[in-house]
Amino acid sequence: MSSTEPIIRSKQTQKEINGISTQVVCTEFSNYIFVVITQYGKIGTLISVTPDSRSNDISTPTFSTKVLLGKEEPLTHVCAKNLATFVSQEASNRPVLLGLALKDSSIDAIKQMKEIIKSCQVW
Repeated sequence: MSSTEPIIRSKQTQKEINGISTQVVCTEFSNYIFVVITQYGKIGTLISVTPDSRSNDISTPTFSTKVLLGKEEPLTHVCAKNLATFVSQEASNRPVLLGLALKDSSIDAIKQMKEIIKSCQVW
């Protein structure tokens, strides 16, 4: 079996966001997309972001967030939905496992992080 395609596809990058070094790693698994965004050099809080199958309108699915490990804070859920919804939608509505360790969670920083995630697209 000499396949040139890796079993697990992964991309990573590092950029400055508002003066803070930010690393992003995106990894594609068959059933999940795993995205880590860190400004501390560690995975941080793990959040599962899943499309809600109970949504009545297929064109605009809703998403559920669940903190699996780490701090359970409202801002964590807001950031997770903002960062991971488009990933799930572009990856055929696969769930996203998101690792967040952020120093700056401002609206501007989140917008910049979304662009970095797009540059690491593996789905």
